[in-house]
Amino acid sequence: MAENTSIPVNIGVVLDLDSDLDGKIALSCIEMALSDFYATHGDYKTRLVLNTRDSMKDVVGAAAAALDLIKNVEVQAILGPTTSMQASFVIDLGEKARVPILSFSATSPSLTSIRSAYFYRATLNDSTQVNAISALVQAFGWREAIPIYIDNEYGEGIIPYLTDALQAVDARVPYRSVISPSATDEQIVEELHKLRRMQTKVFIVHMNRSLGTRFFAKAKENSMMSEGYVWIMTDGLTVNLLSSPNPSVTKTIQGVLGVKPYVPSTKEIQDFRVRWKRKFQQDNPYIIDAELNIYGLRGYDGATALAMAVEKAGTKNFGFRKENVSSRSSTDLATLGVSLNGPNLLQALSNTSFKGLTGDYHFVDGQLQPPAFQIVNVNGNGGREIGFWTPTKGLVKQLVPSNGTNWNSVSGISTLIFPGDTTVVPKGRGIPTKEIKLRIGVPVKSSFRQFVDVIKYPGSNTTKITGFCIDVFDTVVKKLPYDLPYEYVPFAKPDGEPAGTYNDLVYQVYLKNFDAVVGDITIVYSRSLYVDYTLPFIESGVSVFVPIEGHSTENAWFFLKPLTWDLWVSSLIFFVFIGFVVWVLEHRINGDFRGPASHQAGTIFWFSFSTMVFAQRERVVSNLSRVVVIIWCFVVLILTQSYTASLSSLLTVQQLKVTDVNELVNKGEYVGYQKGSFVLGILLGLGFDKSKILAYDSPEECHELFSKGSGNGGIAAAFDEIPYIRLLMPEYRSKYTVIDLSFKMGGFGFVFPKGSSHVPDISRAILNMVEGDKMKDIQDKWFGDQTSYPDSGTSVSSNTLGIKTFWGLFLIAGIAALSALIIFIVMFVHQEGRVALRPSDSTTSVWSKIRHLFSIFNQRDFTSHIEVNDRNGIHFPSVGTASPSGFSAHTEFHGYPSSAGCDSSPNSQASHEVVIISADKLSNPNQERPVEGNQKSNVNHQTRTRTDQRSNAIIHRRYKSY
Repeated sequence: MAENTSIPVNIGVVLDLDSDLDGKIALSCIEMALSDFYATHGDYKTRLVLNTRDSMKDVVGAAAAALDLIKNVEVQAILGPTTSMQASFVIDLGEKARVPILSFSATSPSLTSIRSAYFYRATLNDSTQVNAISALVQAFGWREAIPIYIDNEYGEGIIPYLTDALQAVDARVPYRSVISPSATDEQIVEELHKLRRMQTKVFIVHMNRSLGTRFFAKAKENSMMSEGYVWIMTDGLTVNLLSSPNPSVTKTIQGVLGVKPYVPSTKEIQDFRVRWKRKFQQDNPYIIDAELNIYGLRGYDGATALAMAVEKAGTKNFGFRKENVSSRSSTDLATLGVSLNGPNLLQALSNTSFKGLTGDYHFVDGQLQPPAFQIVNVNGNGGREIGFWTPTKGLVKQLVPSNGTNWNSVSGISTLIFPGDTTVVPKGRGIPTKEIKLRIGVPVKSSFRQFVDVIKYPGSNTTKITGFCIDVFDTVVKKLPYDLPYEYVPFAKPDGEPAGTYNDLVYQVYLKNFDAVVGDITIVYSRSLYVDYTLPFIESGVSVFVPIEGHSTENAWFFLKPLTWDLWVSSLIFFVFIGFVVWVLEHRINGDFRGPASHQAGTIFWFSFSTMVFAQRERVVSNLSRVVVIIWCFVVLILTQSYTASLSSLLTVQQLKVTDVNELVNKGEYVGYQKGSFVLGILLGLGFDKSKILAYDSPEECHELFSKGSGNGGIAAAFDEIPYIRLLMPEYRSKYTVIDLSFKMGGFGFVFPKGSSHVPDISRAILNMVEGDKMKDIQDKWFGDQTSYPDSGTSVSSNTLGIKTFWGLFLIAGIAALSALIIFIVMFVHQEGRVALRPSDSTTSVWSKIRHLFSIFNQRDFTSHIEVNDRNGIHFPSVGTASPSGFSAHTEFHGYPSSAGCDSSPNSQASHEVVIISADKLSNPNQERPVEGNQKSNVNHQTRTRTDQRSNAIIHRRYKSY
């Protein structure tokens, strides 16, 4: 009664049915799914009616079948098609007609990029298995893997995801092997030979069953299913080859690993398998070896999901609306209708969720969520379960460990039997045939052969290559977890001469003339743009070494060496300048700075230079002078102490002829570098003229260039790398030293092509060797004990002092002296200039006024408040202070007092001229002191008339007190 009242709903099925067993298995499972579903859901108003079409394993056939079902049958949904290539165009038809497409076998990730809302992948995306494969690669420590895939949409879709997953576990994809779907056996063998010649021995195979069967058969014939090889199959090939194992096929894939979706062996599946087997035999009596596979189970669950969704979508609007098309359009695509129930069915499918034969069934963005993957190992006539992989737990031996531990390691899976019937884990890389040994280029050197030495024996036509770099590389290769065959090839011309510079040698790797370069190759940025370096095995850096200047203490002018000429000249100028400033400040008020012009000039020089030994006798009474003298004495103290220290160092420590790289550039000196080195670029970058850069080939030639001297065909300094400098001219080491270590480089490293998988492996081996004692043993073997080698010029340096060292002190002293001089001039002009330069005297010229002002400056200032004492303690009172004798401070005395107490000359107008004699005069009465010009002037009349006996008595008493 329910069937009589149910509404039939047309559903299309597009499968490969003619010669494909999987298509027949899937169709039988779909039919059983509907039968089982409506048997338990008799109350449903809808009944799916299957309309089956054979795609005949052809993309066009699948498209034609889908077009026929949509246009002529007006199906509400389509189950299928079988392959990803067929599904690509069928999905576009479903999008245009708003008919949902459910494919339970189209697994290519590229179908997701179509972004069709009407496509539901009722199977797993191939990209969900790549993490399980990469986990296997990581667990066994394989560092490289080569994907081998079919050249179609199914094969290409997984590759980007697989490559990313391998790179995430630090595994590299050095090559991708693409096999055409229509490849002949000869073409397959040719590709296998190419793979065999490679060092990578881990292969990931992703192709359909027919091509995979042929491929593995040819691999076994070419001895590639033997010990040392690793083969991993993706889930599609694993399911196809192991679901219905064929002894002739499994015999060719012994030891192969495979991944496939994990489907628990539940009671429901066991019961369904029995029923399906019985029904399939009845429908296909001529097929006796068919086995239920994952595609059949996916088809069963897909049909169930579609039946539930159609019921949820309702029973209305099962028709199609014809689009308005031009009468001229006669193509099927142009007249294609649009399903009215499509959007409702689309929503119903998104909300469908149930427990299917394959597990929890639910669509998220049109995709089923990935379950666990099972890891199998082909042994005997089938696949042996060795472990599982889940997104949360990784690799585990059991899907739910009894102790709850996450076994993400090799110990987390069972023991594997690899090709060659061995349980020894292959290294993943092996020895290729002899003709493809790595060609390692080595430099040919005429000097510094401790690093690389190429010795050619003409008689036997053999070449022996030794050296520090060679020993390091040989030792590193032995530490690799795989075999790496190689041979050294000298980079030389037929006559044995070097074929180019180091840059040329490195570039040969980029040109693929060499597979690598081993030698004293410095890691520099410009080279790293087209090659890869390993980690450095020895530190490096460009330094400058210069000759050490010999002692020449017998030179009469050796005492001038502690200071540079500019410092000597600057000091001399400042000595004179400070003396002049002090004279100006003291001349009018201090008798020590007065006298004839020659005497005053001598005083200026004497006072200034005597401060050098702090032996000045002249007193300074002006506060401005005292400030200047105190600061200058401090400067002189620093200068003298520095001179003493520098002279001592010159007498005890060896000196350098050159102290700075900038000095070389500024002076235009000739410099040298090792021929063929990248150092030439550094020199040009520093500003050296190319014509003044000379190259040397050997330590002896370098020494010869130094001996000639800069400008005479020689050099003043040489630029080279630290490892070479440490070996440079042991017999001349006392004559050269390093002055600059500012050019840091990356060190010496081995060169490989860009992206080479050897780089990380060899770098790790270098770290392992450097951290141990092996590296020191190799260094001692070739270089000896280098602990006594100077690394820098700390023990030999230039001790000559220049103006740059003391310009701050000179600046302070100069500012102080100039400031005092300016203050004095301002005060002097302010005090005396009002009278001397008054504008009312229009008859006097400006020059006369200035001369008059200078004459005032030359006179002694008796109006100063400073009390002047001579060096023997005689005190002369200042203005306004009465002397004991009653003389005013304005009184000047000329001559000595006579024995009679007065001069009775008639021209004296009954007056006596008295002179107050200084302490110097009294201490030496026989020495005459020149009479100053201003003392010859007319004295005050009142002073001249004071010639009484009392004055003579006072002068006499003072004279006696002296």
